[in-house]
Amino acid sequence: MLRLTDFIIDCPDTMKLAAFYSEVTGLPVKEGSNENWAGIRFGEIELAFIQVEDYRAPQWPDSEHPKQFHLDFEVDDIEAEQRRILALGANLQRDCVDPDGYGFRVYTDPIGHPFCLCRNKGVTWTDQGPVWPQRGQ
Repeated sequence: MLRLTDFIIDCPDTMKLAAFYSEVTGLPVKEGSNENWAGIRFGEIELAFIQVEDYRAPQWPDSEHPKQFHLDFEVDDIEAEQRRILALGANLQRDCVDPDGYGFRVYTDPIGHPFCLCRNKGVTWTDQGPVWPQRGQ
């Protein structure tokens, strides 16, 4: 059997990057986090941050230091979320939102990892979060 338990991001300062994503997601940094390992729980999966020496940020979309992952966040209001994450220290890299307000925008976090805010057509929001349309609709 196999179960995904952690998604780990290399960084120069674990607590600083964990604090950024804590603000982005509204979830707390896990108790016991420190300068070597910090985490945020998403149910059974932890988004974790590990300190590495000589960290080099990916240079998206350049391939010399390519990204090796990125995070997508579905949002109900892309403009409001953009204002919020820019204030937290994110940087807008590319806007791929159509005139109807659907699509995605690529950002980099404060140390250069790319991530996206997405607003997908057909997704409806409930008190429990987004509900995805069935495939083929």
